[in-house]
Amino acid sequence: THTSAGSRLLRQWLSFPLIDQKNIEERFDKIDLWRSNLTELKRVRQVLSQMGDIERRLTKISQPQCNGRDLLAIAGSIRAGLSALEIGHHLKPMTKIEAGAIDSLHKISQKIETTLVEEPPLAIKQGYIIRQGVSAELDELIMLSTHSQSLLEQMEADEREKTGISSLKIRYNNVFGYYIEITNTHKDKAPSHYQRKQTLANAERYCTDALIELERKVLTAQTKRADLECEYFETLRREILSKNSELILLAHECSELDVITGFAWLALEEKYVRPTFSTARQMSLKSSRHPVVEQTVKKNFVPNDIEMKPGGCLLLTGPNMAGKSTLMRQVALTTILAQAGCFVPADGAILPVYDAIFTRIGASDQLSEGLSTFMVEMTETAAMLKNATSKSLVILDEVGRGTSTFDGMCLAQSILEHLLSDVGPMTFFATHYHELTQLENNFAQIQNAHMTVAEKDGQIRFLHTLVRGPAKKSYGIQVAELAGLPSVVVRRAKGLLKQIESQKYEATSQLSLMDLDQELPPTAALQE
Repeated sequence: THTSAGSRLLRQWLSFPLIDQKNIEERFDKIDLWRSNLTELKRVRQVLSQMGDIERRLTKISQPQCNGRDLLAIAGSIRAGLSALEIGHHLKPMTKIEAGAIDSLHKISQKIETTLVEEPPLAIKQGYIIRQGVSAELDELIMLSTHSQSLLEQMEADEREKTGISSLKIRYNNVFGYYIEITNTHKDKAPSHYQRKQTLANAERYCTDALIELERKVLTAQTKRADLECEYFETLRREILSKNSELILLAHECSELDVITGFAWLALEEKYVRPTFSTARQMSLKSSRHPVVEQTVKKNFVPNDIEMKPGGCLLLTGPNMAGKSTLMRQVALTTILAQAGCFVPADGAILPVYDAIFTRIGASDQLSEGLSTFMVEMTETAAMLKNATSKSLVILDEVGRGTSTFDGMCLAQSILEHLLSDVGPMTFFATHYHELTQLENNFAQIQNAHMTVAEKDGQIRFLHTLVRGPAKKSYGIQVAELAGLPSVVVRRAKGLLKQIESQKYEATSQLSLMDLDQELPPTAALQE
């Protein structure tokens, strides 16, 4: 987006996606319109970039500490906003602002710019904020306060010419104010209307009615000017606030235009596609991409096809870093974008309209509330199971990993079975419990899938491609090695793993590695 208001609206749209397909399609239609008119799209985005935050400025203008720059910012925003709406109106009449309101906004914008100087000071009580030409009375005060010295020089020249006294001077002091000073040599030439104020050893000081009047105007002009400018400023401020409803409507229209044109530009730039909504509640994503991750990796991002039946479950297995979480997140983000009214990062997209999206991804605790990572996970999962419906999208990533192996596995299986048997949402379930892949035999909704890994000479490379079937290995030790774990630790882990794989251990509530140490001394493990 190019505006602050547009950024706030975008956050709102993404936080509260639509569930009414008609409203979503209306946003899609607007995006299509702008995508097919690239010249107008570029122009409107350029104009919107010049628009300020009308809502924030209105809030500031309503406060006593506002200044002329706030008013000028409102005027510039009105001009830019109306220009942007006019560009859109040429494509298709879509504004909700009436013609009379648009004309009123044009007039108030012009009035602000013709009333205030281009760079008004921050302090309005000092004056110098109103242009000349607004008021004859103010113009006189501006001339007096700004050009008082030139007026005195002009009067001095006029008096010299009238009296013929070349040494006549007009001076000022704090005791007598302004006065005319004539040396004793020429005091006999002083006109009769000159009023003597002071006698000095070498000169006489006089005043005239004209000089007294000029002095009064000059000394009071600055104060009167500041007071009068404040009055005009306050009148203008109240007039702007009286247009509050029209200005708020303009801000809302422009923020929506900013988001819609931003969506259109994104769709063109990143080759996003318009989704189609399925009444049969199936999902079909062709070459689906993660909208954020692909910005980081650019050409190296691996897209994937995802096919899901109504109420289906994709059971993902495989090692860490293979891309399971990324795949599930991109499905969630694609859904949010689609129901926010945005095109999606894929070559083709068919989606149901979900009533809610529930996710349990990542690990976090709430120490201030005395909740461990596992407790937070179970609390969120409980809320999910209570509120999900058959029209929801549920995404669960490694549920049960925060407790013992068998407790976690049993919880994960129980949660998955409840979702499939009693709730029926479309579900993405990632796990390291490979035993759960056997549930495919009991639940027709489950599709086992994994992210491919290439292994050669003990080294692994993640291909990030989604394929059918369960993963055959977890590659946890290899991932740990890639992460830089000390070689002595890696060798020890490999030795323990070989012992586990070669022997049958009775299932207990917690697998013990101490039994292995009795058969495989640590030194032996390190030498392998």
